[in-house]
Amino acid sequence: MNSTNLTEFQVPLSLDAAADPFEYEGADLEAMEVAENYPKWIVEEFSPYLKGDIADVGAGCGNFSRYLLRANIDSIHAFEPSSKMHGLLERRFENEARLESVNAYVVDVADRYSERFDAVVYNNVMEHVENDTAELEAVYRMLKPGGCVLIYVPALQWLYSDFDRSLGHFRRYDKASGSELLLGTGFTVERIKYADVLGVLPWFLMMKIMGKKLTKGSVGLYDRLGVPVTRMLEKVVPMPIGKNLVLVGRKALSN
Repeated sequence: MNSTNLTEFQVPLSLDAAADPFEYEGADLEAMEVAENYPKWIVEEFSPYLKGDIADVGAGCGNFSRYLLRANIDSIHAFEPSSKMHGLLERRFENEARLESVNAYVVDVADRYSERFDAVVYNNVMEHVENDTAELEAVYRMLKPGGCVLIYVPALQWLYSDFDRSLGHFRRYDKASGSELLLGTGFTVERIKYADVLGVLPWFLMMKIMGKKLTKGSVGLYDRLGVPVTRMLEKVVPMPIGKNLVLVGRKALSN
């Protein structure tokens, strides 16, 4: 695996000045690592746009990158600003020639990757970005003409909980705010839909009302039982709400 370490761009996004700004990623990613149906579902949602050279932004330790590598792509640049997570990512894919890890924020290095990618992926990452407008403006420069940004984010602000806050989520999205974000940064809205309707009530009860957190047990149970059902249901019936939002924005073919 090739690796680019851009240490001069490691600017911490501190949630607590006394805490490791990326401490949340360990517990959250560890819980999500047991999920298999969930990431496969997201890749399926993005599959029409996954081709050529792509970027996986906020790749963490590579849990989602391994599923992207199964798609019909040529290469992945996995961007991860946390030195700790980047180290895990680097070791995990040291023998994968198609993946290059980059220890940097895309807003800091976008000009180095001008019109480089066919698609840029954000899987449960954009909600962590305080200035999502500046982020997408950088992504626009990184995409080839006609390329797409593929975004999967938490939805419905009324579901925002202390758990969201503990993970460093600045917001949850809806169709209106998602469309506004894409259009305001030069993209056309290629696709927008709610996903995981069955997850709305459990999240509201467990996270919003009871103040719980994700565990391997709860994630594994929902991944085995809930995800296949809601995935099948949503293939047939478009949903008016969902725990998550799928956004696809396309860059113009020419300026």
